[in-house]
Formats: sequence, C-alpha cells, structure tokens
Amino acid sequence: MEKNRTMNLSDKYIASTYSRLPIVITKGNGCRVWDSDGKEYLDFVGGLAVCNLGHCHPNIVEAIKEQSNRLIHVSNLYYTEPQAELAKLLIENSFADKVFFCNSGAEANEAAIKLARKYTKEKGKDDQPEIITMTNSFHGRTMATITATGQEKFHKGFEPLLPGFTYVPFNDIQAIEKAIDRKTCAILVEPIQGEGGVNCPSDNYLKGLRKICDNHGILLIFDEVQVGLGRTGTLFAYEGYGVKPDIMTLAKGLAGGVPIGAMLARKEVVESFSPGSHASTFGGNPVVTASALATINTILKNGILQNCIEVGEYFFKKLTQLKRQYPFIKEVRGKGLIIGMELEFDGGDIVKECMDRGVLINCTMGKTLRFLPPLIVTKGEVDKVIRVLDDMFSGI
Repeated sequence: MEKNRTMNLSDKYIASTYSRLPIVITKGNGCRVWDSDGKEYLDFVGGLAVCNLGHCHPNIVEAIKEQSNRLIHVSNLYYTEPQAELAKLLIENSFADKVFFCNSGAEANEAAIKLARKYTKEKGKDDQPEIITMTNSFHGRTMATITATGQEKFHKGFEPLLPGFTYVPFNDIQAIEKAIDRKTCAILVEPIQGEGGVNCPSDNYLKGLRKICDNHGILLIFDEVQVGLGRTGTLFAYEGYGVKPDIMTLAKGLAGGVPIGAMLARKEVVESFSPGSHASTFGGNPVVTASALATINTILKNGILQNCIEVGEYFFKKLTQLKRQYPFIKEVRGKGLIIGMELEFDGGDIVKECMDRGVLINCTMGKTLRFLPPLIVTKGEVDKVIRVLDDMFSGI
C-alpha cells in the first residue's frame, strides 16, 4: 500500500520530467538498495555516478551528522571552515589554483561558460566569444548548458537557444581545427562522453585539444561532472590522459550523494571573477562541503582508486567475453568504472528485466547499457551482474 501511495503522490504532485521505473527505493547500504517491499537490488547505476563510495558510507554519514549539529547553513558573505578545507584539498590535488562552489554539474558548467566569456573579453577580444562543444555531449539543463549540449533532443521546445556555441564531432581533431575562428574563446569537452553513450577518446585526442588551445590562445574546459572523483581510476580523469585543462567542472560524486558542484580554474583565468560577478546562495554549504571532504579523503586514503582500476578491468573483461558470445553486442567501451555496452537493439527492456532480477542498470542513447557502480564494488558483485546479463542474453 505504501508503494502505491508514494507512486500515486509522486505522479500527482511532481512534474513529469522523469520516466520512473515502478519501484520505491527506501534504503541503501554499500552497493545495494532495497525497495518498499523489502526486495534487494545490486545498484550499478550508483545515482548516475553520484554514489562513488556506495550508499550511506559511514564516513559520509558521520561527517553530515557532525556538521549538521554544528552549523547547517550561513551566507557566503562569511567564511566557513569545511568550505575552506575542501577548497584546499581540491586545489592541492589538481592542476587548479582556485575553486568556485555551486550545487550541481549544470551550475558548474554555467560558471565555466561565464568565466570563459568574461576572461576572453577582459583579454581584449570584444567579438561575441564562441565555445566549441561536441556532438553527443551533455553539459546540463540550464539554458546555457542545454545549448552547449550537442544533442538536438535536449534543445527541442526551448528555442531560441543561447548564441555562441558551435558543435563538432567528438574525437575529430580536424573538425576542431576547421571550426576555430577569431570568435572562438574555448573548447568544452567531456574526457569521456557519459550521457552520449560512454564514448572514449583516442590516445592523442585530448592532448591534441590542449595543443590547439595553446596555439590559438583559447581555453580548454574539461567537464568531469560524470567522470571525475575516481570514476576512471585516477582522482580526476585528465590525470589518466596526461593533459591539464584551464578550467574543470565537478559535481555528482563530489560529496557522496548530497548536492554540490565545483568549477576549478587556473589563477590567471579565475581572476576574471571578482566580487559580484558570480555567486550561488547554497554553493559550498557547510554540510555538503563537510560531506565532500569525507568523500575525497576516503577515496584518496582507502584504496578506492586501486579498486576502481582492478575491478573495472575485471568487469570490462567479463563484458567483452559476453560480446564474443552474443553477436548483437556491438561494442564494449569505457575506462575504470564507467563502462558502456552498445547493443544492436533498444536496451530499455534489458534495463527493466535486470531490475526484475535484482540488478539496477541504466541505458543511454537508446542502445547503450551504461554501468556506473560504486567504486567500492567487488568482483563478486560484478559476477552477479554478468550472470544476470548472460542468462537474459541467452534467451534472445
């Protein structure tokens, strides 16, 4: 009865912006969640790359409890300790010199877009500055970030879009070179396209972008909202590719499940933001920054990155073995624990059947099954998912 009540209330009172699966999640622990009927699920969606340490990790729970008892919120007109400590931790472990805190990946990308434009104008380029983004990219749901997103399905119904964006194919250096003109101020790219189907760059693509940006005096922005915070086996994805951006955006896995976003940048660039030029009421809230501190420290000190590498390689190998068995699996691609399996047919029914069998997975771009388990996942838990997929595929 409670399940039906929750679903009915949601359908009646919440805007219909999601196609929800018919279960009510009530509890989570580690890589597992339970629904209102008490059924257990192995969660390989992980809040869409949010729950990097799994559900209700004790370090995160304790940090939230402790901070909530001291101070929940205060205006950014004042200093707070957890915000300052988080900033220090992020900067000391990245290329950047300063960070701006907000509440989501979309807001972080919005800040990056604003900063790139402001910096460029302050450098004397008064033409309308344009940003190059990639087809099949995803950067958020605000007006600026859906315009930056190179997928028409997200644009539909929201025209006119914000001017100043040009789209080129992902992984195509020549297309970038052709698109650059005197108005170009930045290139915005996901090191791995998540929502676009887990599309990975070729070996020299990101290095090529860095070289182009240096040659043309423009900014390189990495959207690491989905692939940052250990997801690819390094704290930040750019580290694994040997390329440093000028600006980087983070969110999702940054605070273990509570809302936060961050935009990091080099000193020369970020100095274009001055008091009043940008702000966020809840950005860097004491509770979420305390949670983020616990999250990052746990990732760095508890062998999480090594587990991501080892289990990610194991999972990739097992999925590749399935590909050899079933010709309708077109490709397996990914890095660390962001992995996609592209099928020759729509994957929606596979997602639903996996759920019925106690495994939560996701499908993007219609045909790509996307796996984003917590970075604490074990090989045994991977084996369960493989068994479920193998059993389903054998009946197709």
